Amino acid sequence: MAAPAPAGGDPRIHTDLHHLVGLEARARGFDFLPRQPVGSVLAGRRASRLRGRGLEFEEIRAYLPGDDTRSMDWRVTARTGSPHIRVTREERDRPALIIIDQRQSMFFGSRLNMKSVTAAEVAALAAWRILAAGDRVGGLVLSDTAIEDQRPARSRNAVLRLLSLVATRNAALSAEASVVADAPGILDRALEQAARVVTHDWLVIILSDFDGAGDGTFRALSRLARNNDLVLGLIYDPLAHEVPAAGRLVIGDGHLQVELDFAEKKVQRNLAETGGERLRGLLAWQERLDAAILPVSAGEATLPQILRLFGSGRPARVANFGEGGP
Repeated sequence: MAAPAPAGGDPRIHTDLHHLVGLEARARGFDFLPRQPVGSVLAGRRASRLRGRGLEFEEIRAYLPGDDTRSMDWRVTARTGSPHIRVTREERDRPALIIIDQRQSMFFGSRLNMKSVTAAEVAALAAWRILAAGDRVGGLVLSDTAIEDQRPARSRNAVLRLLSLVATRNAALSAEASVVADAPGILDRALEQAARVVTHDWLVIILSDFDGAGDGTFRALSRLARNNDLVLGLIYDPLAHEVPAAGRLVIGDGHLQVELDFAEKKVQRNLAETGGERLRGLLAWQERLDAAILPVSAGEATLPQILRLFGSGRPARVANFGEGGP
């Protein structure tokens, strides 16, 4: 499927396939493997939860001097009366599924990119990096009304098809689009669809603002995290936690514009309720979910954030959302 490129459009508002393909050359200096650099936020406590490629059972054989005793099969040892170990081998690859949110709620940006553009860029960087590591990669792309999928494959064409879906859905976003009542619920349906695809020891990356997330979302994420590695890229806009006390801001999509007066208490209250409180609650899930929840700002360039988060060698710096909300 060929994604339409926004003719002469602002790349901060809409991305296109050409740009997402161009990120292939820049998808380096970070990784999703278990052994993370010191600068990665996946190092330490979170890194231990990234299992890497899975292990497939090969055979049970008699213990030999020098074998790792942690591989001992105690049941067979007890039954036979002599020590036996379980031999495994690394799977050929560690498949990955990337879930990319391109719903209307993602079509917002106050400083640099629309959240939808940032999510698309993170998806492209992740897909190219995973493919370069020799693993299968596929994904689900959400709009307000549909979920489109690309089956995981170890193929450049598969990545191109996935990014084409992303670019097409991104180009369709508009401030003129009508509100879809069930748009928040489509995130939960995408997670349920993902659970039917992944089995065990997959890497599942979800890139979303998690608009409409609730108890059902948490349950679906818990099921995915049970046997897989789950990374939640929480795409947020700085305005959600940096609400000025005064001043005006004009927000638009290149066609329509809305002016916000921050001196109005109602404006400040609405931004706090729809941004800070909701995202603070999502970050609190990290203590209950066997997952890494990583905030990615639409107000900063995407690649430097990925390098900080996943280990470029520089110390990682994650926004502190403990005070005032994200």
